[in-house]
Amino acid sequence: MTAVTTSSPGSAPGSPALAYVHLGFGADAVDYEEAWQEQRRVHAARFADEIPDTCLLLEHLPVYTAGRRTADSERPLDGTPVVDVDRGGKITWHGPGQLVGYPILKLPRPVDVIAHVRRLEEALLRTCAEFGLETTRIEGRSGVWVLGDPVDQRPALGGLKLDFDPRLEDEEFDARLNGPEYAPSNAGQRREDRKLAAIGVRIAKGVTMHGFSLNCNPDNTWFDRIVPCGIRDAGVTSLSEELGRDVPVAEVLPVVERHLREVLEASVPLPRAV
Repeated sequence: MTAVTTSSPGSAPGSPALAYVHLGFGADAVDYEEAWQEQRRVHAARFADEIPDTCLLLEHLPVYTAGRRTADSERPLDGTPVVDVDRGGKITWHGPGQLVGYPILKLPRPVDVIAHVRRLEEALLRTCAEFGLETTRIEGRSGVWVLGDPVDQRPALGGLKLDFDPRLEDEEFDARLNGPEYAPSNAGQRREDRKLAAIGVRIAKGVTMHGFSLNCNPDNTWFDRIVPCGIRDAGVTSLSEELGRDVPVAEVLPVVERHLREVLEASVPLPRAV
């Protein structure tokens, strides 16, 4: 495990720098439970002002994690184990090829959770832009997205016109039961909206936990066994898929660090209006 701590030129005099801690990548990818325990340790230390704001960065061994709002119908149909966690959001997958970040930051109370999520999104949007990929937010759906084509311009599925697409009529449509043509990992082929980075956070005692995952070059078919983030009408993608070349975590890591620092240190978090 290595730690890197620096401050940007724009940091206020005497203000603590954002510390980066690399927990493990590649062959040293980190078990989820181990990282969760480390999150709790760092969270307690940040609450006690023993350390500055700190962001844990890593790759995980393959794991499904479920936030508090996850429905039973969104979990793997084959009974694959899922780790239930205390963050917001629903079920997702973490694993090799995905850069995971856990910013553990002390925020003013009452905490503005939405503003915190927006700052994380902004850093990831800037990261994608630096790689030449246009991404965006979608209202009502956290994370970073690649927009699909207008519905009337998307290719037909299975030789059927979009008018017969069962997802348009069935709110409980389950892609897991309907073959690869509906799989979340194939959303790019269908030219649908697709999520590139997921965000799920928890804030306890004014200090943040959990954070973001950015798909660099993972095997996105892992997402096909669940309903990712509980969203049935969109899919998932990666930097590699969108850019048409291999984009490993090691290439993305320093870019994310720079933009995350720029966004977090340039902003002045304010208490939530009450």
